[in-house]
Amino acid sequence: MTAALRFGGRNIAPPAFDEAVRRAAGGLARLGVGAGDVVCVMAHNAPAFLEAMFAARLLGAYYCPINWHYKAEEAGWILRDSGAKALFVEPALREQIAAGFSNQILDPEAFVAASPWSGAERTPGAMMPYTSGTSGRAKGVRRVPLTPRELEAAAALTAAVLGIEAGMRALLSAPLYHSAPNSYASNVMQRGELLVLEERFDPERTLSLIQDLRLTHAYLVPTMFVRLLRLPEETKRRYDLSSMRFVASTGSPCPAEVKRAMIDWWGPVFYESYAASELGYVTAISSQESLRKPGSAGRPVGDARIRILDEAGRELPAGGIGLIYARQGAYPDFTYNNDDASRRKLERDGLLTLGDMGFLDPEGYLYVCDRASDMVISGGVNIYPAEIEAALALMPGVRDCAVFGIPDAEFGEALCAAVQLEPGIQMTAEDVQIFLERKIAHYKVPKHVTFRDELPREESGKIFKRRLRAPYWEKAGRKI
Repeated sequence: MTAALRFGGRNIAPPAFDEAVRRAAGGLARLGVGAGDVVCVMAHNAPAFLEAMFAARLLGAYYCPINWHYKAEEAGWILRDSGAKALFVEPALREQIAAGFSNQILDPEAFVAASPWSGAERTPGAMMPYTSGTSGRAKGVRRVPLTPRELEAAAALTAAVLGIEAGMRALLSAPLYHSAPNSYASNVMQRGELLVLEERFDPERTLSLIQDLRLTHAYLVPTMFVRLLRLPEETKRRYDLSSMRFVASTGSPCPAEVKRAMIDWWGPVFYESYAASELGYVTAISSQESLRKPGSAGRPVGDARIRILDEAGRELPAGGIGLIYARQGAYPDFTYNNDDASRRKLERDGLLTLGDMGFLDPEGYLYVCDRASDMVISGGVNIYPAEIEAALALMPGVRDCAVFGIPDAEFGEALCAAVQLEPGIQMTAEDVQIFLERKIAHYKVPKHVTFRDELPREESGKIFKRRLRAPYWEKAGRKI
């Protein structure tokens, strides 16, 4: 029996959800979907997304979420590369990806009328997420099928990191196409009492739902924290949030000042982790630890191992910034679908790196500085834009921001900040620089500040910096 599901004010009881899943599985089985096959799902947050996911799991198939922002070329690549046997796509999204369909892709649109699947029980299928494609084509993360013991171990670790427990009443407004929110929804539906699924995040509605439904758990990301903190003080005081016990956050590091402000407001209910589709959950940190270790992503959980290596593969001492190499023993190995060579490039001595830079302190707490590809070398000095973005995100009037390197004749690279302002706010580049000079070292203050109506950021918090950088480097005729 699954949890109850609430969406758009509508309640779906567990028996009704289970029946919808069996009918979806019957429709997929009629299309020839079986164990080991791939079912792609492209939709906004909605019950139908979850039904398609669980139907694929029931058949022992992989389910592959596709970002609903994608157009024909991007979605078509995933459909072809994954070898999808079927595609579940929301009707409103069909036109934007129609040109990406191939003759082999089937569109199961009549799940409701399908006969419920009643086959023999199978080992549940797994998610096959595609990376967000920050460099080159998106790659599918395909794990070997889990044995019952591995399934149990992975579920226990996930439950501990995300706060999954019986009787939980959880809120999720992050996009299901992203692996962490997807994993959260799947686990809540299997073990919880209630999942409140929102189509999109709204800060005040979040507070209202927590109060009115006495919610106990939530999955939120740092960009959501910032938007919550920017609510008027009288709005914040209006809502009773005392029922909240556990807020899980993954995907991108949370600035220390933002987390402290949220703890001061909601209490010590925030739990952050360092995780990735390829690695699984590697570290975790509680609110109490975060107050003692501001900026840390925590210590290894389960069977996780972490080492910090320099470019030559030498292990660095505590405090030394290098590439983060890690491995989580609770999860089976993976490969990139149709691209095992890329998978092999990540590994060194049995550990894997995704290009994140960071360091371990003397107590073994991990601090994530930035992506190696985002690091800026200006005048021979390594600068990590994530630190600057964390400071700028707290500037009144700033809705979103990104900092990156652009060509500079004197220093090789210079810092550039792209800033999106709140509606009705006016600001100059000098205003931004003066604000930052009070927060960070002078050499970290961006030399160039631009203002944009919108930044290319996913709801998950990831921003496509290469789209911001590219015009500057193309004009310069070089890449570094």
